[in-house]
Amino acid sequence: MEEEKIIKKGLLKIFALNGYTDSSKMTQRDFEHISAEIEKKARIVISSTTIKRLSKGEFSRLPQVATLNAIANYFGFTNWQEYKASEESGREETTLEKTTLNEVAPAPKRSLPRFTLALLIIPILAAAFFMSRKKTDFGDLNKVVFTAQKNTDNKIPNTVVFSYNIDNINADSFFIQQSWDDARRVRIYKNHYTLTDIYYEPGYHIAKLIANDSIIKTIDVSIPTDKWFLYANESKYKYATEYIKVENPISKGTLGISKEILLQNNIDISKNMAYIYAYFPSKQEVSGDNFTLKTRVRIKEVKNNLCPFLTLEIFCQRNYMIIKSTEKGCASVALVQFGNKVLHGKEHDLGNISFDVREWNDVELLVKNKNVTVKINDQVAYETNYENTTKNIAGLAFISNGLCEVDRVDLTGNDGVVVYRNEFENADNELNKPAN
Repeated sequence: MEEEKIIKKGLLKIFALNGYTDSSKMTQRDFEHISAEIEKKARIVISSTTIKRLSKGEFSRLPQVATLNAIANYFGFTNWQEYKASEESGREETTLEKTTLNEVAPAPKRSLPRFTLALLIIPILAAAFFMSRKKTDFGDLNKVVFTAQKNTDNKIPNTVVFSYNIDNINADSFFIQQSWDDARRVRIYKNHYTLTDIYYEPGYHIAKLIANDSIIKTIDVSIPTDKWFLYANESKYKYATEYIKVENPISKGTLGISKEILLQNNIDISKNMAYIYAYFPSKQEVSGDNFTLKTRVRIKEVKNNLCPFLTLEIFCQRNYMIIKSTEKGCASVALVQFGNKVLHGKEHDLGNISFDVREWNDVELLVKNKNVTVKINDQVAYETNYENTTKNIAGLAFISNGLCEVDRVDLTGNDGVVVYRNEFENADNELNKPAN
């Protein structure tokens, strides 16, 4: 079997094991999740960009040995040569299975001709050589410098100055990537030490320093707002951001805007836009593994959508909490994500979190020690759990292909610490700040 086919097959198998049976429907965040899962099992980082490219069969050259070994390690093999040999022979034995077989039925000793023995030893020595180089391919990563400094406070857009030193690292190319979006990747060079970049959206971002296709260092970059910030995006996963300027998005007891506001901001409402209301506090004090969100919300349609959707998203310092709801006839486009667990309506029955998003609905999300309960109109709609910590809550957003109307929000830690609490009864008081 050709090596490229083995690589692609292995990645698609990893996707399937993580619940992604159709790679064509995977988002950038899904590829980020796969990258994290591979790192967790293999202790080697493959960037989401590389995973996406290789899974589509796009090979300009064979990947680095570390990338190949990461795929092999994920399935329990020692190195790529071992995994490749197993695939070519049609076997998929794990290290544990092979150990057990060897204990039960030891291989008989045979004398081999010297030439045959040499043919067997050379690949083993080559694999061992590449494995020994795996940790030192880039040199001493402790010498890497990577920091960030905002120079425009918490304004949007926000200029961030990255300082770096990669002079002692061995690689063909280097990049800085703002966050999850590989479209925001900028090439950098040795003997240069500063990159000034722009963040167009608020949020809690994880910037990445990349050597070749591997992430060698990350840093956190927080761009808070301390008030509701509204913008539109033709695609949530592209930087086609259009700001929605409004004097006060709170009126008549709700958080929300009208179609007329969109037109005043020259937003093309004929496009398939996502409209986002985001709130990111400066302080992140509440654990994403222990909190309660209660809200009452609906949407007003901007255009005739066959499947109107409403997404509640809790941004955490690591990963997200997402409930994407739509009407029951469109439940296949629903989605939930809790920490590292992502469930798509295509592969899972999410009918219970689906409702008429045009009508007022009470939604409650309770997370206690990574155990999740979702309630819709006081009825338990979904329960599950997840494994990896999300660290602290970094922000909150309402996202829809219509315009959300939010009647109230109560987002607190289970210890009573408030992230945000508001019933939007008075547009003149400090409505964009969390309660004390």
